[in-house]
Amino acid sequence: MQPSTGEAGPPTRWKKAGLLGLVAIPALGYGAILAGIGLTQEKLLFHPETLPADFSYSGLYPPEQDVEELSIAVDGAVLNALLFRQPDSRGLVFYLHGNGGNLVSWTRNVAFYRQLGFDLFMLDYRGFGKSTGHITSEAQLHADVRAAWARVAPGYAGKPVVILGRSLGSGLATRLALDAPPALLVLVTPYTSVERLATEQYPLVPAALLKYPLRTDQLIGKVRSPILILHGDQDELIPYGHARELAEAAGARGELLRVDGARHGDIHQFPAYLQGLSRRIEALVAPPR
Repeated sequence: MQPSTGEAGPPTRWKKAGLLGLVAIPALGYGAILAGIGLTQEKLLFHPETLPADFSYSGLYPPEQDVEELSIAVDGAVLNALLFRQPDSRGLVFYLHGNGGNLVSWTRNVAFYRQLGFDLFMLDYRGFGKSTGHITSEAQLHADVRAAWARVAPGYAGKPVVILGRSLGSGLATRLALDAPPALLVLVTPYTSVERLATEQYPLVPAALLKYPLRTDQLIGKVRSPILILHGDQDELIPYGHARELAEAAGARGELLRVDGARHGDIHQFPAYLQGLSRRIEALVAPPR
């Protein structure tokens, strides 16, 4: 028998090496993707629009609207915030906005709160608008929100305070409401958790890799305040099912208002949203029957 020339195929050891090489290529690519997500989560989650440090809000609101600009010092940054005061204020809405834009884009509906007679407070997170610094952790976000609350809330002792969180802000609002119960917690287009949203969009990404799980579902059942949840049934970013599950977890304290036809970014334009929200806020100051 003549020695084999190997033309029938490479030796077995080369077959194994080849298979390992084929596995290693996608494995390396998968590892690179995970590393990229781990290093760039802030860019994936937060989409701020910055403003010059000397930007002026004057002229953006009606002349009769009293607007106070606040600077809130936090660890390593200064947060920019606006407080819209009303004559004979009936209370305060402490508003935590979503993951994009800045105060200019988020305060276009001030007239709604003015008609209710409630002051409106809103801050920009680190890196948003005129706020300095960069977001680096979930704990930092919660600490910044608490610093803003400590700055503003004491001025409304004896009056109803509403904590309102929209989209990204819904998880921050729930955490704040657990620590400092308001007269009413309002969650607009909320998620059960950012962790769940991330794994729904990136199913191969381990949950342990996420720096911002924001587990609203684990907190909402512990909130002692009444809770109003508003969500559009056509929300293309956070499915309506998230709101339904949160309402179930809230139990008897929760009310879920489905806004038919509303998507993620336009829910505030629907009469059902405006009427439902104003009804619950008005009830906080209505005379007892």
